[in-house]
Amino acid sequence: HLMKGHTPMPTIAIVGAGSGLGLALARTFGSRGFTVALIARNREKLDALVEQLASEGIPAAAFTADVHDRPRLTQALTDAALHFGGIDVLEYSPGGTAATTNLVMPSQSSPDDVQSQIEFQLYGAITATAAVLPALRDAGTGTLLFTPDAGAVDPVPMVGNVNSAAAALRNWAVNLHKELAAPLCAPGTARIAA
Repeated sequence: HLMKGHTPMPTIAIVGAGSGLGLALARTFGSRGFTVALIARNREKLDALVEQLASEGIPAAAFTADVHDRPRLTQALTDAALHFGGIDVLEYSPGGTAATTNLVMPSQSSPDDVQSQIEFQLYGAITATAAVLPALRDAGTGTLLFTPDAGAVDPVPMVGNVNSAAAALRNWAVNLHKELAAPLCAPGTARIAA
């Protein structure tokens, strides 16, 4: 994060980094002077992304964690902050929803169908936020980005269990924004977007 003779480069931590949205975000932020911490389950895929970003002149590092493993996710974000000297932006968008879950219509949903998505989308976001928010508040600046499925706003019945969890994440993020924007939180206010 700190290089001799240089000002600190801001860092974005992308939880759920992959070859789609995660790579696009890494390129977008990296092209604007950010270092990139990539967090996902598959080390080989992460290493390939780091190599690809390095070839484009974007400093990046990989940190392995599954969002279901809350202690490991917290540790990965702690390790990323130590590696880069801090995290300025947290982006949470764990991918693979369709590949890792049974897609269920609302009338066919069991509590377990929805709970698995709540664990994946909402609880992972809460864990990641808890890992970075104290430092952002201490710094008095920072950004939290959450990219739930579009079904959070415009649900589609065939993925009712996924949409329910996405809506829960969106609701939680909006509430977090309201809490952090309240005058009682100043001067350590962080911004979020959902």
